[in-house]
Amino acid sequence: MHKVTVIGGGTGSYTILTGLKNYPDLDLAAIVAMADDGGSTGILRDEQGALPPGDVRQCLVALSHSEEIWRQLFNHRFIEGSLAGQNFGNLFIAALQQITSDFEAALQRAGEILQVKGEVMPVTLDDVRLVAKTPDGQVIIGEHEIDLKRQPIKDICFQPNPSANPHAIERILASDLVVICPGDIYTSILPNLLVENIAQAFKDSRAIKAYVCNLMTQKNHTHGFRVIDFVRLLEKCLGQKNVFDYVIYNNQKPTAKFLASYAQEGEYPVKFTANDFRGRKTKFLGQNFLSQKIPQKVKGDNLSRALIRHNPFTLASVLYNLLKKRG
Repeated sequence: MHKVTVIGGGTGSYTILTGLKNYPDLDLAAIVAMADDGGSTGILRDEQGALPPGDVRQCLVALSHSEEIWRQLFNHRFIEGSLAGQNFGNLFIAALQQITSDFEAALQRAGEILQVKGEVMPVTLDDVRLVAKTPDGQVIIGEHEIDLKRQPIKDICFQPNPSANPHAIERILASDLVVICPGDIYTSILPNLLVENIAQAFKDSRAIKAYVCNLMTQKNHTHGFRVIDFVRLLEKCLGQKNVFDYVIYNNQKPTAKFLASYAQEGEYPVKFTANDFRGRKTKFLGQNFLSQKIPQKVKGDNLSRALIRHNPFTLASVLYNLLKKRG
């Protein structure tokens, strides 16, 4: 069994896990950021003192082999009354956390119900908030506020500084392939790598190290970013150039219909040229990774969701072949 570990937040990890779970010889694990404080998750954090369940829930659903009704139930959002906007799966995990007094135990029990193939582990078990600093000196507290305001970002950190989940460290060091998923770079990806000792474990791991680059830029946060700019930002955080063995990126243009809606928000496809990659030890793998499936928004979900997404099965095939090359 090959140990494959993905590191990220919600949608990006969900996409990659959805494809990888179809390979029976893979032992899968997801390490998930714990800075989310928006929507249903934010309410549960504020009112119940729960650790953020939203992104871990998405990973559990992605790895689930249960009947479809269970996956639908864990994604279900209430649309009326005092529970409007609340997600059932988030409520369920928060309730299990109160019953077990242990967030990891709660995830394990939820995983048993969903017949999960693999593990889902928080990058930290500390209650933390993400803090962003802008070039003009503003301080923005909270992942949701950072996403909502979309100000240019100079730096991000935690409040307070969290310690790493030891199980996450152990898993990274034991893996055959570690994948940094696509996602909001400042609010989903870096909040994993900035947790104490996670970056060092990533560098120390003898695993194949891959990064799946975003399809689209984000207003202000990554405006004008090319593939190489995402890579450089991650390398800066990790403290090592050419830390990735492979960078996987999309080289096809999305449909004009979707591009128009993104352009209204000041967001555009992530560009690249061959010159960007010259002089690098990292191998850059570009092909058409666009999904042709239009994502269906869950009723009651009022948060903005990506329309242009990766094809989970094409991504999984490329990642699986990287393992087979090594043997």
